Amino acid sequence: MDRRSFLRKGAVGGAAAAAAGTLAAPAYAQGNRTLTLVTTWGRGLAGVHDSAQYCADMITAMSDGQLTVELKAAGELVGAFEVFDAVSAGQADMYHGVDYYFLGQHPALSFFSQIPFGMNFMEYANWYYHDGGKELADQLYSIFGLKAFPAGNTGPQSGGWFAQEMNGPEDFQGLKFRMPGQGGQVLGKLGASVQNLPGAEVYQALASGAIDGTEWIGPWADEKAGFQEITKFYYTAGFHEPGPNLNLTMNLDVYESLTPAQQAVVENATAASNIWTMSLFMANNSAALQRLQSGGVQLLEFPDSVWDAFGAAAAEVVAENMGDDIYAECHESYYASLESSAQWISRSEAAFAAQRNRIMGM
Repeated sequence: MDRRSFLRKGAVGGAAAAAAGTLAAPAYAQGNRTLTLVTTWGRGLAGVHDSAQYCADMITAMSDGQLTVELKAAGELVGAFEVFDAVSAGQADMYHGVDYYFLGQHPALSFFSQIPFGMNFMEYANWYYHDGGKELADQLYSIFGLKAFPAGNTGPQSGGWFAQEMNGPEDFQGLKFRMPGQGGQVLGKLGASVQNLPGAEVYQALASGAIDGTEWIGPWADEKAGFQEITKFYYTAGFHEPGPNLNLTMNLDVYESLTPAQQAVVENATAASNIWTMSLFMANNSAALQRLQSGGVQLLEFPDSVWDAFGAAAAEVVAENMGDDIYAECHESYYASLESSAQWISRSEAAFAAQRNRIMGM
């Protein structure tokens, strides 16, 4: 018997017994439940663990304690890369993480985490909430018995930390570099040996020489991770994650067993976490960048030849799974929305920001 059939039959049986006066209603029917949240983040990882904890606390508070969310960081119940399977199988109720870790499950998960040269935070919100993204997410995640909600965003991520300056595309040949998702596949096309490591393992891998370089998030989270203790070459702009989406993903049976009011709590708590997380990173990055520079870190930008190589390889990577119907449908919807948003942003916000910064000397 599958999990969903078991839950539904159990609900019917419980209701019948209660009507007969032989069995009290189960606790969860009265709305008092403890839900287990597992994450892809090590406990204390700056920003991302905070995001998961904030989301858990918001669900608990907004439900007035009817739903108590108990957070288990990576490794405390399951490993960072095991959370997708654990929640899909019902071993945990929900996870908080970024889904490019799970492209082996389905390549279309990249659209709901990050595409290289893809959407920033606002563009993703436009697509998800108003331009078809939510419906496609429901279609994709339901295959695995899951229900996903945007629940955090780091904003634009840095290009990463390197043992030496990167003067051309040829410098990526043979480079051992940590970068997950389609961004890592792009570097693979440039000849890099790409590693996919959980965040809690990156510092040790870089310090030991197991990897030659790494991307993580941005100045604040990277400073907290301590990468500046190992190398001083920091590329501040990256192609791979201009606005990575973090999901709060629930087991679909668990979600459907909630009352409509409790479902609304989850949806609105995750939306609050989405905004809170983005502003958390943006509020801390500038000061952290200044501290890194004062500590001797060289702030660098990739030359145009490297950016061009990133772009050509990214076009190949993004097109590789078009034979899959769901991937192709997500691709068409995603890029149609991105083009629409980008046209307006380039003529409004981007133009304004350039002129404001010029006039005010920022």
